[in-house]
Amino acid sequence: MSVDVQPLTDPESWDRLVQRAPAATPFHRHAALEVVADHTSSELHPLVGYVGEEPAGLFPVFERRFGPVVAAFSPPPNRKLTYMGPATLADPNMKRRKRERRHLSFVESAMAYVDEEIAPRYVSVRTSVEYGDPRPFLWNDFDPTPRYTYHVDLSGDADTLLSEMGSDLRSNVRNTASDAFEIERGGLPEMEQIVVNAKRRHDEQGVAYDVTPSLVRDLARAIPDQMRAYVCTVDDVFAGGTLLLTDEDTVYRWQSVADFDAPVPAQDLLDWHVIERARESGIDRYDLVGANNRRLCRYKAKFAPTVETYYRLERCGPVMNLLTDAYARLR
Repeated sequence: MSVDVQPLTDPESWDRLVQRAPAATPFHRHAALEVVADHTSSELHPLVGYVGEEPAGLFPVFERRFGPVVAAFSPPPNRKLTYMGPATLADPNMKRRKRERRHLSFVESAMAYVDEEIAPRYVSVRTSVEYGDPRPFLWNDFDPTPRYTYHVDLSGDADTLLSEMGSDLRSNVRNTASDAFEIERGGLPEMEQIVVNAKRRHDEQGVAYDVTPSLVRDLARAIPDQMRAYVCTVDDVFAGGTLLLTDEDTVYRWQSVADFDAPVPAQDLLDWHVIERARESGIDRYDLVGANNRRLCRYKAKFAPTVETYYRLERCGPVMNLLTDAYARLR
């Protein structure tokens, strides 16, 4: 089975395919991809594979130069864009053998395009959780590294959901006086404040953080229906905030920060508020975006989540050490 891969530059046509692809995320939206390309000094290649006239998958690839060396990324590094990579399109009733042959051909054709048009010495792909089969990349000389995140199932009733969570979370939600704090949906100023405070926290820990207010502002304008913020205040003073991405069935906890010295447990209150609002909107999954940091897992595990896997896939050329070192510095 032959899959023909070519760029699709029409944003509306691209987004219609994104809506059909189970593995696509809010960052796959064409407007978001353009913002990411602009903020990472990258050239976007929005690739789509076709079997005849039928789309088989989409794969946003970013070309980036480091001096004389070219690399290809999906997503680009160092902007906290956890998931991207390919998203396949196939009839769920298609027999497995045919589906796997088409998937393999799609990946091989996409990488043939990348090799011919970009000629990268280094390729890095991070999949979404729903992209559950990385084998076509393994069969094309990629090295896989499993990565992990937490999903919270929101389909049950709220009382049962809370009862299954950690005792400190239950206590904080039930016993914090409702008039001791306010949680409100924020606009662009609040979104920017969240990342400014998050950068300050990372600086205190000596950890790089390159999510900028301008990136957040441009993304919020590009995908306004899929990006939102909530801010917790005490007597009109910022106590914490969370920046979310949403699609039809998932809310993603993209960036979050809380003041440890605040008189209320702002992070717990924010997370529970997000869960309540998501359930009201018919969303059945809360992705805590990351279960790889041991310290942060201690907090996130109290939401009684399931552990889910996604993949970092890398392919290196002759200058492997140069590129991997450069990528490590960028991350």
